[in-house]
Amino acid sequence: MDTIDKRTLIAIVLTLVVLIAYNYFFMQPAPQPQQDKAEKKAGEPAIKEPPPVSVPKEMPEHSPAKEILVETGFYRATLTTRGGTIHDFILKTYKDKEGRDVSLLKDQVVLSPLGLGTSTEDFVLSRVDFSLQGSDLKLKAAESGSAIFTYVAPQFSIRRTYTFYGDRYQIDLRDEVTGIHEYWITLGSDFGIHDPQDSTAPHVGPVILKDTDRIEVFPNKLDTPKDYRGGIRWVAQEDKYFFASIVPLGSVIEAKTWKAQNSAAVGLKVASGVNQFIIYAGPKDYTRLQELKVGLEHIIDFGFFSFLARPLFWILKFFYGFLKNYGWAIVLLTLIVRIPFIPIINMGQKSMKRMQELQPKLNEIRERYKKDPQRIQKEMMELYKKYKVNPVSGCFPILLQVPVFFALYKVLMIAIELRGAPFMFWIKDLSTKDPYYVLPIIMGVTMVIQQKMTPTSPDPRQNKIMMLMPVVFTFLFLNFASGLVLYWLVNNVLSILQQISANRKLPK
Repeated sequence: MDTIDKRTLIAIVLTLVVLIAYNYFFMQPAPQPQQDKAEKKAGEPAIKEPPPVSVPKEMPEHSPAKEILVETGFYRATLTTRGGTIHDFILKTYKDKEGRDVSLLKDQVVLSPLGLGTSTEDFVLSRVDFSLQGSDLKLKAAESGSAIFTYVAPQFSIRRTYTFYGDRYQIDLRDEVTGIHEYWITLGSDFGIHDPQDSTAPHVGPVILKDTDRIEVFPNKLDTPKDYRGGIRWVAQEDKYFFASIVPLGSVIEAKTWKAQNSAAVGLKVASGVNQFIIYAGPKDYTRLQELKVGLEHIIDFGFFSFLARPLFWILKFFYGFLKNYGWAIVLLTLIVRIPFIPIINMGQKSMKRMQELQPKLNEIRERYKKDPQRIQKEMMELYKKYKVNPVSGCFPILLQVPVFFALYKVLMIAIELRGAPFMFWIKDLSTKDPYYVLPIIMGVTMVIQQKMTPTSPDPRQNKIMMLMPVVFTFLFLNFASGLVLYWLVNNVLSILQQISANRKLPK
């Protein structure tokens, strides 16, 4: 019974290690619900639909496609008359690892972004030549501009109107389609994904918001197409920090994800007529997305403890507002988060210290009644009661801090605000690992100091296990984002200071 405190602590620490490692290295997709197709009832008359329009499967020889360049303070996009689609999309305010502007569209794509088709098997309408009304646009903050693409065939016609704004990432798209019963619009393959190989990203690929459910689709798990009906609010393609999305402003028949060669594609099926969409391609900036009021802020997944993560995220941004440094904002946030736990941690530390002082008496009971386990338990409980010691109270502070830790861990892992944000000296980017591993090593040293100051168990095996924890955590944190390591380091330093204070105040 005297070792329950240490055993519980070991279990908690190991749980933290496993959960962090699992989330970081082995995050697997949750099973995604597939919408069952409605079956016709026996004897029910079939619904008569208009005959399908004959869309040519083979395109005539193309003349060179015309392009239009759209440039704002945020992005530079090229649209093409081939399908009335997007040819490339560059973000001007974000840089990649080589210092170049971030691209949200690969040079060669299987499906063109915002391409149209009468089926997901062949987006033939994304390969026809549209006529263009409009010229290059260079928009200032308060300006807007439009480009119109038109395609007319004997049986159907399509008119696409893009509206661009100089002060936002939002693009308005108005499709006027006649002569076709229903059609598909797709984000294409990989539009919105800048770094598909980012191993730190919780998810890379299609996302669908169905009512309030965020449905993630992992390309390597997408063996067969998946259909979703009812409550479709938007579809998107995402990586860790960027995404592109189609938000329908009208009714949607269904959404679907499917394999497009080595990529995954996502699209919406809508009826012909006039359909309006909001297109967003850019960063996962929570404030900007929330201002759109279409639910796009849900693209940012704060995890299971989102009810804690969101307030912590806003506090972090608030601190940055006057500190102008996210590193110091993390330090201050760590301090603020710890304040409510100070009384509870003090109680736990005092309890662990008293448990250590009771070890001689506990050993004496164990030796005296070694042939009577029930008597040992009874005598120990009476001893705890006499000296007012709770054998598990030392673990309560850790248990209470676990949700806060994981909430803050999630914030520091996904916040685009930390991308490229410097701290001091050699830490130039809080979203990436320490290039010289200085922070993880210092963090490991503080954990060793903390273990040395923590009351030990009479069981030498448990002590060895506890001393192994700093080594495990140090190696685990070597490749973690510097912002997360900084948080853990500051938390350790505060724990050491609090332990020193508790040891001085504790009466002998």
